[in-house]
Amino acid sequence: MAILAKLELKVADEVWIITALLHRENPSSLDFSIDQIMDRARTETVAGKLRPGFYVHVIQHCVANRAPNPGRYRILFETARDRRRLFRKGDTYHHDREGSKTVPEKENIPTQYRDLVDWYVDVFCVNRRNADGVDPLLTLRGSGRGIWADEHADDYVRRLRENWP
Repeated sequence: MAILAKLELKVADEVWIITALLHRENPSSLDFSIDQIMDRARTETVAGKLRPGFYVHVIQHCVANRAPNPGRYRILFETARDRRRLFRKGDTYHHDREGSKTVPEKENIPTQYRDLVDWYVDVFCVNRRNADGVDPLLTLRGSGRGIWADEHADDYVRRLRENWP
């Protein structure tokens, strides 16, 4: 019975599980290479064995900021060439992927991985922003405004250029 449940697991959900495991096991890593994701999938064998469609899901079908071909999932986010991380609310994505799946339903994944969904919501997504939902980098906007408060911008540039050859 357990094997039957594993065989019904969607490949996209398996990609999410493997990438979530990598993130949880390596909290200081921002993203992972495709090879790292593939290696982890080979050792974890969520569906009993690594299925042939797993690789194409990692490089294309599950990648939110790529054009869908044909998969429309928003499971992963491409941070750089051959690098992926889990998709988070607020990430950019291809417009044709609007409204598509970003995280598996708990009841659709094996029991031993269901806590990853709570970890994703409570830890992974929260770490990106402060508890109040404000991006810490955006809070810096305008913080340097007073640097030249006592000097006109033209005077400042003129002063910087005084000793130029």
